[in-house]
Amino acid sequence: MLEQPYEYTARALVEPDWCRLPGFAGVSEDQWRSAQWQRVNCVKDLRQLRGVYGDLLDGSFYADVAADQAGRATMSLLLPPQMLNTMVPDAVPTTAAMLADPVRRYMLPVASDRLPGDAASHPNAARDSLHEHEMWAVEGLTHRYPTKVLAELLSTCPQYCGHCTRMDLVGTSTPAVPKLRFDLKPVDRQAAMLAYLRATPGVRDVVVSGGDVANLPFKNLAAFVRGLLEIESVRDIRLASKALMGLPQHWLQPEVVQGMGVLAATARARGVSLAVHTHINAARSVTPLVAEAARALLAAGVRDVRNQGVLLEGVNATAGQLLDLCFALVDGASITPYYFYMCDMIPSAEHWRVSLATAQTLQHDIMGYLPGFATPRIVCDVPYVGKRWVHQVAEYDRERGISYWTKNYRTGIECADEEALDRRYVYYDPITTLPAAGQAWWTGQRALRTELVPAG
Repeated sequence: MLEQPYEYTARALVEPDWCRLPGFAGVSEDQWRSAQWQRVNCVKDLRQLRGVYGDLLDGSFYADVAADQAGRATMSLLLPPQMLNTMVPDAVPTTAAMLADPVRRYMLPVASDRLPGDAASHPNAARDSLHEHEMWAVEGLTHRYPTKVLAELLSTCPQYCGHCTRMDLVGTSTPAVPKLRFDLKPVDRQAAMLAYLRATPGVRDVVVSGGDVANLPFKNLAAFVRGLLEIESVRDIRLASKALMGLPQHWLQPEVVQGMGVLAATARARGVSLAVHTHINAARSVTPLVAEAARALLAAGVRDVRNQGVLLEGVNATAGQLLDLCFALVDGASITPYYFYMCDMIPSAEHWRVSLATAQTLQHDIMGYLPGFATPRIVCDVPYVGKRWVHQVAEYDRERGISYWTKNYRTGIECADEEALDRRYVYYDPITTLPAAGQAWWTGQRALRTELVPAG
């Protein structure tokens, strides 16, 4: 066989042996497959984390986790057993192996992961880095694109990702981030969303998210989706759930599978595409249970199950890691690789983010290996713009790490802005990835900002 930069090898999926972890040593398969058991036994604090790993991990590791939670963490701890089991999946974990593990790196951050001092956050990082709240048509309904909306039905998930782009709203407050809260009751918020969509026939595509729809009682999710299906102009509905990977047991519950089948049948009868979008960042996260859940959804009649990952340094930021993940998704679980987003510019995320140049190289390097329909696009979610393929950049100052982007539509907050389509919008590379001259320029910018801030 002709030698290639990446050699494809078919790999069977493996469910890691949870009994290797002291806290799960006596857990039966029936318990493991129970969504209720998984939720009850989620790790939410340091005591529970010690209960899972015990003396396998050094005290220094637990102290590292505690320091992050008390310091820079934007998300509180919430890890289902299923998720923990994919960290160091093929061995009894050690401290060194845990620190190096890609799933641990973004799901269980430690203080030593983050860059020190001011370098941990880009000077232009923001809590709501995509300005979604500014574009709420009604509470929780972001109308950024002309024909698409994002419906945030709730502010919780079965698991919390350290890099969450909605870290200002989702989850419980941390010392670093007091969370925002919805004002309306869920039933009133959802009614307002449906009323807006009935009155806005230009919207054809609704992403139902949060948070994670797996945290809604299924009857409540089904009621909202039925409401969408009654709106003639809505032709695409996408349900967003990382829990397809982090808690596949939820999507395998008979009542959920049956309910999805009913919704899918109704959607097909009305000519509407109903799909599920998930969020998987590492090949080791694709296990037989994840594949079983994805295929159960497809068998129930959803049009597609697609993956939207995030490019993260130390997790998947090489061509080999991305291709391993994509082949695991396609071959092992019938999940279509769809997007990989560049990590958003939230606080304390610089150790995860990669430069635009790196993203462009990765897009180049993964082309030609996967079927075209399963070759993911790598995109930058540009503030005030939206998703842009990484090669759509209008101008790129590589020394200072500043990219400039244009767009071809107005958001809901730009109806009267005549210059919206001519303006250039900016995104910033991580400063540590820049050449010396670029890093020196940003040092000067930080100093200038400090001088301009009034004392006291």
